[in-house]
Amino acid sequence: MGENKAFIEIEGIPIIRRILDLFKELFEETIIVTNQKELFSNFESKIYNDLIPDKGALGGLYTGIYFSHHAYSFCVACDMPFIKKPLVQYLVGLINGEDVIVPQTSDGLQPLHAIYSKGCLKPIKRVMDQGKYKIIDIYDSVKVKIVQEKDFVTFDPFRESFINVNTPSELQSIRREKKSQ
Repeated sequence: MGENKAFIEIEGIPIIRRILDLFKELFEETIIVTNQKELFSNFESKIYNDLIPDKGALGGLYTGIYFSHHAYSFCVACDMPFIKKPLVQYLVGLINGEDVIVPQTSDGLQPLHAIYSKGCLKPIKRVMDQGKYKIIDIYDSVKVKIVQEKDFVTFDPFRESFINVNTPSELQSIRREKKSQ
């Protein structure tokens, strides 16, 4: 993208601000994991550098879970501007001893819009030590509840929670769509 995706503005609001404002309503603790800690110093969140650098999203997930004061953490990417509160609340309500609660849409599993337990720490570390860095690489080592789209579609009928901004053309498309609404 040529810029930090967290600070891209959608409808005049940086994505990170949209996420943090929602999480402030939902959770008593928010954690930002980054390799550019200084960029986030103005946010009222705990901010941590990756404990194990250069491991991508899996390393960030490990760091966030490690520093969380809670048994479970809802984890998202910094480029998801339209996370829906009712969907998050629904997923949190499904916690029943699993290590991972992950939605599955027609596009596949959504590991960066999911809940992870502290029980994932050792499996994540083991997978990273094996040179694997996809979040789903831990799923064989932990208890996973996959939540099918048909079960959560009423909370986000247009699946906007799973939209992320990866390319300039996607960003332009999102901005055009929001202007036309």
